[in-house]
Amino acid sequence: MHCKLVITVCLLFILVPVNLLQAQNSVPVVGFSDLEKSLNSNSDTVYVINFWATWCAPCRKELPEFERIHKSFSHEKVKVLLVSLDFPNQAEKSLKNFLVSNAITAQVILLNEPDANSWIDKVDPSWSGALPATLIYRKNERKFFEKELTYQDITNSISTLNNL
Repeated sequence: MHCKLVITVCLLFILVPVNLLQAQNSVPVVGFSDLEKSLNSNSDTVYVINFWATWCAPCRKELPEFERIHKSFSHEKVKVLLVSLDFPNQAEKSLKNFLVSNAITAQVILLNEPDANSWIDKVDPSWSGALPATLIYRKNERKFFEKELTYQDITNSISTLNNL
């Protein structure tokens, strides 16, 4: 009897984090007008906004760096937002599975705005639309990258903006 109790308790400790992670990874689907609010905050927070998709190999490669930033700066005025450009009809299958299997806990939204030409320039006028792309900003100081970033690239940008 004691052995069954130990096994049950062990299984609960194994299964509960997986279930919490899955619940945490329900991904809101938003339009650009909802996202635009996050692109123009005037607070003292540094915003790290990464545009990515599960079908983009460099995006998948760099995403753990953003998760690491999210965890490393969790007690500072730094907010990470991962904006998925996956197709909404693939969200349940591809996106959520990817987030769970990679233990992504940073905030993720799915942008459902099919006419990219109507909003890309509002993120940054230099953006061609290629992925991955990242906007890092604090108040009116902005840095935009249309390339894969490393942890060091991101932390350097955060430090620069925090020292302004």
